[in-house]
Amino acid sequence: MLSVSLSVAALAAGLYLARWLLWGGARTRTPASASMRGQTVIVTGANSGIGKATAAGLARLQARVILACRDTRAAEQAARDIRQEAGGAGELLVRRLDLASLSSVRSFCQQVIQEEPRLDVLINNAGIFQCPYMKTEDGFEMQFGVNHLGHFLLTNLLLELLKRSAPSRIVVVSSKLYKYGEINFDDLNSEKSYNKSFGYSRSKLANILFTRELAKHLEDTEVTANVLHPGIVRTNLGRHIDIPLIGQPIFKMVSWAFFKTPEQGAQTSLYLATSPEVKGVSRQYFGDCKQEELLPKAMDDAVAKKLWDVSERMVGLI
Repeated sequence: MLSVSLSVAALAAGLYLARWLLWGGARTRTPASASMRGQTVIVTGANSGIGKATAAGLARLQARVILACRDTRAAEQAARDIRQEAGGAGELLVRRLDLASLSSVRSFCQQVIQEEPRLDVLINNAGIFQCPYMKTEDGFEMQFGVNHLGHFLLTNLLLELLKRSAPSRIVVVSSKLYKYGEINFDDLNSEKSYNKSFGYSRSKLANILFTRELAKHLEDTEVTANVLHPGIVRTNLGRHIDIPLIGQPIFKMVSWAFFKTPEQGAQTSLYLATSPEVKGVSRQYFGDCKQEELLPKAMDDAVAKKLWDVSERMVGLI
């Protein structure tokens, strides 16, 4: 019994050391003196995880933050939590946005355009991860529909407001898992075949291609568009992953030791949204607040242009 206790203690100590070595020194690169006072930011999926941590970081910098969420009750609770943590700094507003519904996206954008005189930063953060095959309200495969098409329409409908508010920024949250994705124009809706892992990777590759093409469209404006991966973060994004009951305690220990916290995962989003270091920087891919290289398939301008054109038709922009 004593040996088991010692083994558990040694494992816990080892995991704690691993966590400290990996993340103990993690800090934001946003200057401590930075202020977002007078600036309005939209964060999609801000009721939990990276989105909530991003909204909290912006609130601490005195921003006016719109929490754009499908679950408004959870978003209101998140806003209360952030107000308490941030000591009342900034201004938080909850607005309903269901990225699985194009009509909801349109209604949200119409409300923003009517109510907000300016929009300084749009952070496309929300996402769904490796869900079983299902479709959005408009008949799109859920991961592609929410992670790509919903944000595609959202961004395009808010572009004029962003341009009028320039200099302004668009920040898109992707994933390193884009590496396993492929854009199959013959089966974008995954009706011929579906793999939930590859479906997620495809949607994250689409995020990158979209951002790069978007930046080209914005070359003559003062609106920048950049994309990032947050790393492996401990959030509820993996709720659709089935982990055997016997393996759950081990998974929790490993995730605690080796995964980032939401606050750490939010740092690159906050960096791209606020830092003067990236003023004027556009069409780039970031991780841990640094530019990173992309695989050739994520830099294929012809595929990016075709995806843009196809997406315009799918969401009804043309």
